Amino acid sequence: MDQFLVKPLFGEGDVHWYTPTNVTLWLFIVAVAIAALLVAGTRGRAIVPNRVQSVAELAYGMTYKMVEDVTGKDGLKYFPYIMTLFMFILFSNMLGLLPKAFTVTSHIAVTGVLALAVFISVTVIGFVKNGAQFLGLFWVSSAPLVLRPILAVIEVISYFVRPVSHSIRLAGNMMAGHAVMKVFAGFAAIAVISPISILAVTAIYGLEVLVATIQAYVFTILTCVYLKDALHPQH
Repeated sequence: MDQFLVKPLFGEGDVHWYTPTNVTLWLFIVAVAIAALLVAGTRGRAIVPNRVQSVAELAYGMTYKMVEDVTGKDGLKYFPYIMTLFMFILFSNMLGLLPKAFTVTSHIAVTGVLALAVFISVTVIGFVKNGAQFLGLFWVSSAPLVLRPILAVIEVISYFVRPVSHSIRLAGNMMAGHAVMKVFAGFAAIAVISPISILAVTAIYGLEVLVATIQAYVFTILTCVYLKDALHPQH
C-alpha cells in the first residue's frame, strides 16, 4: 500500500500541515489541467470547436443539464460550485491512473473535506431558504402518525451519515482499484502466469477508467440530490 503514502516533496522527515507533499504536487497538477481545458482550451470560442473545446463544452453541458434536471431552475445559481466539484474529482481520478501518479481522491482526508463542504453548504442553504420548514425534510407526513417519530429519527441519522457515505464511496473505490491493479502486477514477475497477469492488469485498467468517470458522476449527482432536498424539503 506504499502507493498511497503521503511523502514530503523535498527531503525526508515528518509531514506537517505546511510540508509540501506528493499530494500538494498532484493537487496543483489537477488544478493546472482543469484550467488548461476550461480556460486555455476554450479561449478561441470557435463556432466550429476543436477537440479540446468540444470536450470542455461537453463537460459543461452535461453538468449543467444534471443540475437543472435534479434541482430545477433554483439550483442553477449553484452550478459553478457543482461544476468545480465534478471537474476536480474527474481529473483527480483520471490523472491518478497515470504511471507514477498519486490519486488524491484515494485519501479520505481529501474526499472527506469535499463531502463535508457539500453537507455544510446544503444545510446552510436549506435553513436560509426555508427557515424552520427545512426540518420538514425529516418529517414523513405521508406515513401513519404512529410511525412518524420513528421515521424522523431514522431520517435524522441518515442525514448526518451523508458526508460519511459520500466521502468513503469515492475514496474506497479509488483505493480498491489501484490496490487490485498492483496485486495483479505483482504476479507479472512469475514467468508462468505473467501473460495472464498482464491481460488482467490491462482489463482492470480499462475498468478503472470507467470507474473513475462513474465515481465523479455519482459524487456530483448526489450533491445535486442533497441540494434539491435543501431547496425543496417538502418534495
